This record gives sequence, C-alpha cells and structure tokens, in this order.
Amino acid sequence: MEKLIIRPSGEDGYRVFSVRMKRELLDKLDAIAAETNRSRNEVIGLLLDFALEHAAVEKRPPEDRQGGEGG
Repeated sequence: MEKLIIRPSGEDGYRVFSVRMKRELLDKLDAIAAETNRSRNEVIGLLLDFALEHAAVEKRPPEDRQGGEGG
C-alpha cells in the first residue's frame, strides 16, 4: 500500500507575510480576482512575478548617495 507523506507546514517553498496597502489598491486587486476567478493571493503572485521580470534598478551617481562626504 502507498504511504501518505505528510510534510511539516511551510515546507512547500512558500512563506506567509503581511503587507500594508491602501484600501483603493486592495479594491483593485479584489476586482481583478473576481473578474478572473482567481484568489487575491494568486493575483498578487502573478503581478509580482511580472513586475520583478520587468523591473530595473536605476543606479545613482556616487555624489548623489547619502552618507558620503559632506552629506
């Protein structure tokens, strides 16, 4: 007979954390979730995946960085 393997909670590669956001943003997320029949969590994950693939960090010149000489 096959065995049922039960893993400890949190061992699926996902982590739970909280995020603060404005009500208007939450309402937009909920509208997308309802329209696409997906969970809010799934919509957030899809949007974050897309954003991270298309984001770029703009580097500041050294003289503009805080904490340097005279700043």
